[in-house]
Amino acid sequence: MRGNLMIKIVTDTTSDLTNDEIEKYGITVVPLTLLIDGESYLDRFEISPSEFMKKMANSKELPKSSQPSAGAFKEVYDQLSEDGSEVISIHMTGKMSGTVRSAESAAELTDTKVTVIDSGFISRALSYQVLEAAEAAAQGKSVEEILEIVKKVKENSSLYVVVDTLDNLVKGGRIGKGRAFLGSLLNIKPIASLAGGEYTPVSKARNHTQVAKYLSSQYEQETQGKIVKEVSIVHADGMPLVEKVKSKISQDPFVSETTPVISTHTGKGAIGFMFYFE
Repeated sequence: MRGNLMIKIVTDTTSDLTNDEIEKYGITVVPLTLLIDGESYLDRFEISPSEFMKKMANSKELPKSSQPSAGAFKEVYDQLSEDGSEVISIHMTGKMSGTVRSAESAAELTDTKVTVIDSGFISRALSYQVLEAAEAAAQGKSVEEILEIVKKVKENSSLYVVVDTLDNLVKGGRIGKGRAFLGSLLNIKPIASLAGGEYTPVSKARNHTQVAKYLSSQYEQETQGKIVKEVSIVHADGMPLVEKVKSKISQDPFVSETTPVISTHTGKGAIGFMFYFE
């Protein structure tokens, strides 16, 4: 960790960063909290994605997630500025969680100079902004320059979510039982985009082959003639679909399990497919 940086980067556990990335840039990751049958766990710190999938399968009701408190953020910000550093805090879309609001409240309470950014994304599409910011900070760029870089990354990123079963969307009150029954009967797999920071249905598929076809064609269209920086597929116990999509795209993707905060909404078998380019 390079502790002498004058600008430090903070994010939350929905960023799906690897331990190596966190270590390399000295990024501070603030955990969300998961509530499973009355027990609470700090996301990724006290429960791993695979442990969570097991617990979710056996839980009586749908696990819930909650954002870090403003107090938790303030503590982090106070600590990071002890050597005079400034902070850039980049978080999951404010349209799906109050995390970015908590960070903004903490920024008003602390004496540290903090710039809070709503990434408009989740998972690796959030980490693209975090990693580019961390790289720029390591190169000694100013806050203004880093914000400009992050803005460009955001504009050049896409994220698609594919849900394999509709159970969790029903339990979470996101779709009605009637529609879900019909969807399951027809074996429909909804595909949504995270354009504008919110879950927006864009298509539906009847099987994994159709899903892979749709995603690979979106990918080819959006990245044509551009330099692709990363393609990522994250999943909630959804390797069969990951393999299907992987076989259809020209580039080797980053693959990992996604954070429990995302899995609890999407349910087992879901994937997130995302990429950014310049």
